[in-house]
Order: sequence, then C-alpha cells, then structure tokens
Amino acid sequence: MSSTTVARQCTLCEAHCGILVTVEGPQVRRIEGNPDDVLSKGYICPKATAMGGLHHDPDRLRTPMRRVGTEFEPIGWDEAFTEIGQRLRAVRSAHGPSAIGMYLGNPAAHSASVVYGALLRAVLLTKNFFTASSIDQFPQEFAAWQMFGSNVLMPVADIDRTDRLVILGANPAVSNGSITTMPGAKLRIKDVRTRGGKVVVIDPRRTETARLADEHVAVIPGGDPYLLLGMLHVLVTEELCDERAIVKQCAGWAEIRALVTEFPPERVAPLAGVQAEVIRRLAREHAAAESAVLYARLGVCLQVTGTLTQWLVNVVNAVTGNLDRVGGQMFATPPIDAPRVGKYLPMGHGAWTDSSGRFKSFRSELPVAALTEEIRNGTIRAMVTYAGNPVLSTPNRGELDAALDGLDFYVAVDMYVTETTRHADIILPPISPLEREEVDVLLPVFSVRNNLRYSARVFDPPAGSLEDWEILARLVTELLPLPARGLSTGVVRRLFDQVSPMRLSALGIATGPYGLLRRGWKGLTIAAVRDSAGGVDLGPLRPRLRQLIGTKDRKVRLAPPDFVTAARALLTELQHDTGDGFDLRLIGRRHLRSNNSWLHNVPAMVKGKDRCTALMHPEDAAARALTDGAPVTVASKSGSIVVPVEISTDIRPGTVAVPHGWGHQEPGVGWQLAASLPGKNVNALHDPALTDTFSGAAAVNSTWVRVQAVS
Repeated sequence: MSSTTVARQCTLCEAHCGILVTVEGPQVRRIEGNPDDVLSKGYICPKATAMGGLHHDPDRLRTPMRRVGTEFEPIGWDEAFTEIGQRLRAVRSAHGPSAIGMYLGNPAAHSASVVYGALLRAVLLTKNFFTASSIDQFPQEFAAWQMFGSNVLMPVADIDRTDRLVILGANPAVSNGSITTMPGAKLRIKDVRTRGGKVVVIDPRRTETARLADEHVAVIPGGDPYLLLGMLHVLVTEELCDERAIVKQCAGWAEIRALVTEFPPERVAPLAGVQAEVIRRLAREHAAAESAVLYARLGVCLQVTGTLTQWLVNVVNAVTGNLDRVGGQMFATPPIDAPRVGKYLPMGHGAWTDSSGRFKSFRSELPVAALTEEIRNGTIRAMVTYAGNPVLSTPNRGELDAALDGLDFYVAVDMYVTETTRHADIILPPISPLEREEVDVLLPVFSVRNNLRYSARVFDPPAGSLEDWEILARLVTELLPLPARGLSTGVVRRLFDQVSPMRLSALGIATGPYGLLRRGWKGLTIAAVRDSAGGVDLGPLRPRLRQLIGTKDRKVRLAPPDFVTAARALLTELQHDTGDGFDLRLIGRRHLRSNNSWLHNVPAMVKGKDRCTALMHPEDAAARALTDGAPVTVASKSGSIVVPVEISTDIRPGTVAVPHGWGHQEPGVGWQLAASLPGKNVNALHDPALTDTFSGAAAVNSTWVRVQAVS
C-alpha cells in the first residue's frame, strides 16, 4: 500500500509545532517534525506523536451519545439537537437565561472554532459563563488590562534576540512556551547562551528548564513578589533605571519609587527564600544587560498574589527600558491583529457577580471557583461544556462531581466520556484533529515571531460527522428565537455553512496588517499559506506599543492604586501566613508526555514508571522516615490523596510537587487505559475558595500540606 505525507501542525498545546504525518490507507504510520515549519523548524516533542494514537483511539466517541441510567447509547445528530434545543429552551423559559451555565476548556483556544463558542455564549445570554482561563492566565490578563488598557496586551518575551532571559514559574523546556509561544524552547534557550547571553530560572524546583540555565534560584513558593520588590528597591535606590524610557512610556513612576523604599533586600530575603546579595545581583545584572526580559507564567499566576506578581514582572521590564524593545517584552503583529482592537473590548470587571457577591466578572465571565456553588444552590439548572473537564482540572473538593448530577440537563461537546462528561445527558463528539483543515490565527497573537501557518486534513471526515464549529453552530440555531424573526432553522444553517472558520479567517487576514486591503495584490492570503511548505514567516517582533496601548494618556500605568495598596499589605499579611499544622508548600509540575488531563488514554504517552508522585527533598523525607517509592498521604485542609513519594534534590526543602491532571478512576469514565492507571487528582488538596486577590483565578500553588507514610 502506498504512503502519503501531509504537512500540518500538532494542535495539542500552544506551540503548534509543524509536523509531517505519513499515512498508509486509514492508518497513521509516522509523525515527525516538519523542517520547513517557519516557527518550529523541525522540532517536536513526544506529544506530537500522540496525534495518531488520539485519532485511532477506540475509546474516542464517533457518534452522539445519550445517557440512559448509568449507561450511554448512540443517538442520531438531528434527534440529539432537537432534544437539546427543547430542553435548554425549557430551562431558559422557566428560570431565565443565566440558569444555563457554560464552560469552555483549554483545547477550545487551539482552533478558530472558539469563535463559535463565543457566539453560543452570546446567544445563551447567560452571566454564568466560565472558561479554563481562570485556572490559567487570568492574572496576566488582569495585569495587562490595568497597565496597558487591554487584556490582550500580555507581553511576549523576545527570546530569540535577548541577552538575558529570566524565567519565573515557567518551564518552557516542557511546555514550549505559553503566552509566549516558542516551539523548540530548549533550542532557543541554548541559543541565548551560545550568543553570550545568560539564562536564569527562578523556581522552587530545579525544572527541566533550570537544567539548561546558567543559574537556578530556588525561591520559596509564593516568594516571587517579595523577590521582585527587592529587585525594584535596588534598581531605584542605586539609580539603575532607564529614566528616559520611563518618561517616554510610563506614568506612576513616583508612586513606584515611594513603594519600593519599603522593600530592601535584607527585609524581603526571608520571605522570598533568596539571599539579599542574590536579589541585589539579579537586579544589577538585569539593568546592566544590553537587553533583558523577565518571563513569568503559570507557577506565579496561580497564587493569591498572581496578579501582583505579573504586574511586578512588567514593572521591572519597563523601568529597565526593556518594554517594547528588541530583546525585551514585545507585542506581536499577527495576521488578524487582535492586539490592535483589544483596547476597544469591554472588560466588564464587576459588572455582575456570582450569587454570593464574592466573585466578580472579568472579561465578561466569572471565575470557575464559583461554578460548583452556583450549581448546588440552583442558580445554574443546565450546563453546556465544550472541550473541558472541570471535575478533574479545577479545585472543587469533589463537590462539582456530585453537583453535576443535580442539573436538570447537561450537554457536552467532547471526544470522550470523561470525569466531567460522564454526567452529561447528551455528548456531541467532534471529528479528530487530523480530520480538520484550519489556519492558526489565534496563537500568533503571542508567538515569538510573526507568522501564519496552515494545517491540511490528513483524513477526510467520516460521512455524517461534524466539526467542532458545526456542532456549536447547530446549538446556536436551536437556541435562536427563530419564529420571532421569521426565519427557519434551515435558512440559519445554510447561512452558517457560508461562514466557516476558514472563511472567517480569510476575511480577517484580508483586512489585517499583511492582507489584500492594506498591501494590494501582494497581500497575504490563505491560498499563499496553503501552498507554502511550512507556513509564511512574517518577520521578527517589532516595537508597536504606542499604537496598541489603550490607556487614556497612552502611557503605561506603572502604579495602579489597588496594586500599590496590595503590595504594601504584603509585609503585614503574607509574612504571617503559616501552615496551621501543615508544614510543606505544595506546587505543581509538568511532564513532557502529559497535557493537563488529556493524553492519558494514549499508550505511548503513559508507558514507563508512575509519574504522579510527590516530589520531596531528601531532608524532608528523612525527617518523616520516608523511603523513595513508598506510598504517602498528602493532606491539606481540603482533602487528601495517596501517591508514591519521589525523593530528589531537584526540589527546595519545605516544598512538595505533585503533577496535575491525574486520577481517572471514577466509575463510568470512557477512557479505559486512563482509568487503569495509578495517580490521584491533586486538585482534591486545593481550597476552591482560595483565589488570586484581583482576578479570582484559582490559587493552586503554595497550598499548605503535610506528608506522612501510609500505615
């Protein structure tokens, strides 16, 4: 049988590495890196090879399923949509639009189908909308909104041209970048050092990235804002700041100078867990470098100080002249220029709250921390989830699992019967990623180099199957008040057929900075990128903050008053934070073969020894008489799990790390291999009420726990 090779991208994480998929008939035979890809240049990680296993997985759903008792049975598409429409409209009629809740998971952002998710939410008219963003990058968005006037303006680290790269709470050697999309991050980090630059990793654990760096600084979990305030104290008092750049770009400089006088390195060193002389040296080296960038991500986001830490990262970069500068923090110019229009989007912060009044809306959604209680108290009577598994991926003490069973109706758009979707009344499965044709127009917003890339279909979709966007569009038609508008469902469906993601992308590209509207017949088109071997390189990042910024005076707000007040309170609040009987701080960790709660049903991704372990320093293990590999109970105020202990000097004493996304043993899940694996859900240990002070994002790093041997 002859083979065919198709060029496309792996869409399992933000990197979207270019891949070559070789098939023989209906079978994937090989997946390798595409050396012509303009961004990944042949690099792939093991997750890319899972695309074939995911496509062929016998547990992946191929037809709509309806729950009957505790089992699921197949149902036709038309019958499914009719029932969904009737039942959701009934809930809306009886209890109002906000009685229907909606949750979008992380995979939704990896394709242009997310536009249809937003459209469905708009048609639902619900205030109870949640996404994985509030257990991800919400603090970064909140800081960007306050400082630059737009949540879209989360700066990108210009890693390919920097002379000094400092990484806080991120592990790009495993993640390949996030909100700084950098496929082949290992090679890019090595390149910084090869050209004479320096790489520093600040993290409680000696991560895979730290092993590539010149220096590893083992900060206390939660100590990052103290370290950054200490650095700012040095920069200000030793007059190491770029005053010319500050005057040109920023407002609030006087307030920052006044604030940081209270945070000398000697005072914050015990709270950061970093020696005062190290804090001073980090500040001096950052100021002295020709170009430098602090890059912070999930590890510092998901804490009660997440927004404050992201703000301070931006401030350090700005006052050293490394904001909107080659080799520093920059902003992409993507083919569809979302950064240009971000300042016009309303954030709606506090426009509404959950029923308790505690959790405020931001970016027109509520933090997922509010979801469980809104279902339990009857505010939400029906749910729609798209590509999300919040039972496993959010802190909820296991209560969301029970709450979902109390809904009047629940519909899920998902490829599997997961820990969450096992509670659904109807599951609507989209086609495999290898059966989709798409253009990556979302992630170039945060790429380290401007680009546009195309993914061809590897296989034709089976007859009668639907893509994600088609499923979401059909749900929209079922919820529109069509009779009142004199339209038929058929007319609306035909209309949607003309506005597929590919057509919408083509329109957006044509009107974007490289498109036909601005550049005439030389403009960028989907046809051009489709004909390319690995996408179109649109050049390096370039300074453009002046045209993007959304503040009234077009200046960067260095010192939002609420941030300054909260920073001052750090000295009286968090320094007195104690474990109250718990003596270790819990952090998360990534693995190259895992991707949140996905991929555990693909044999190649889970082979080898158990990866869901409690990583602990030898001193802490010896104090508890623990031996490597022995089962231990990790307990917090919220719950407990039993996992093997893994003893290593790669983690700071007083800290324990357990990976996220495991624990698939719930009855009724449809991924059989995943259900057979060891591993527990670390979110059982996190308090769902503990959130970032400003954005409401879940605080799942720096949780107090204790560890003891299982008797």
